[in-house]
Amino acid sequence: MSAYALLARAWGAEVRGWDRVRTPYLEQLEGIDIEISDEPSGPPAGWEAFVSTAFAERIQGKTRADLLAELVSLRDSIVVAGAHGKTTTSGMIAFCLERLGRDPAWLIGADVPQLGGNAGTGEGWLVVEGDESDRTIAELRPRVAVVTNIDLDHHATFGSRAEVAELFERWLANVPAVVRGAELAPYDGPLAVAGEHNQRNAAAALAGLELVGVSREEASGVLAEFRGAARRLEHRGEAGRVDVYDDYAHHPAEIAATLDALRNGSGRRLLVLFQPHLYSRTRHLARELADALAAADVVAVTDVYPAREEPVEGVTGKLVVDALAERRPGMLVAWTPSVGDGARFLAGLVRAGDRVVTIGAGDVDRAAGALLETLG
Repeated sequence: MSAYALLARAWGAEVRGWDRVRTPYLEQLEGIDIEISDEPSGPPAGWEAFVSTAFAERIQGKTRADLLAELVSLRDSIVVAGAHGKTTTSGMIAFCLERLGRDPAWLIGADVPQLGGNAGTGEGWLVVEGDESDRTIAELRPRVAVVTNIDLDHHATFGSRAEVAELFERWLANVPAVVRGAELAPYDGPLAVAGEHNQRNAAAALAGLELVGVSREEASGVLAEFRGAARRLEHRGEAGRVDVYDDYAHHPAEIAATLDALRNGSGRRLLVLFQPHLYSRTRHLARELADALAAADVVAVTDVYPAREEPVEGVTGKLVVDALAERRPGMLVAWTPSVGDGARFLAGLVRAGDRVVTIGAGDVDRAAGALLETLG
């Protein structure tokens, strides 16, 4: 929502806002009046209100998706969507356009440090990270769509992968130009971000850039400088000869790709603190999550980060622990219900030369800083 606020103001709207707590994202909204309180006072008379998913049932107004659809309609837009890799791919596209002087605007679901944040307000193409989690991507009408892949990642919304695929096909039928990342060979040129999954992201980004008038040769030279988005295989630091990483992965396919990239034939021990995200996903994918985590040497699993969901009886992080213990008997695996418990557990086990990674789409990233402080 902070990104939308920035872009709306840059494009001529008068903007005000509300949130329950002050977050780092508010720091970039200088000059916008933000009310911080437990409950909002409501928009002034005659104002249009747009409400995030988290508060949609409590506050009257249009949805976040309504605002995004309006912004996309106002510009030549390229929307990047898919179950995995959309943040990195949209970041790559925006980075290349910006470095090549094309003056893009962008709305991305994470900070891209080299771009200075999650939003840009240029006058060129608008690069948007789309989200299928609530089906509202079908309302977006860009000139170009880049689909990284299709997978079942939101079990509270979709009953099968076929339902996800049907949504995408219905959406793409209304888009003039489409890139399907699954049909592309991985990019084999220089990349500053590790992992085969990022080579596939790069291939999709380059194909999308070609559709907006940037040659592969131009983009490849710039892409080699891209260092990734926040919380996407992000190297948080080194202390005591231990490297600490953080990653937003929350689906088995994403976790497997992250651990494969960190292994990379290094032979170094790999310790993981994993925070399951959503009760619905944990209930349906506990075994698959365990299969992906089995590539590590030591795993600590916290309780579920609920986000927008209510607790489900019997669904905790221990489901993943039990499945992992069954999958790899004898592996050192622990259920550490809180993030702090998990950080302390791993801090007592690490030794020089190890790699530690915090994984999950909740607040597990705060453990990376705690680990570095302890190790230091």
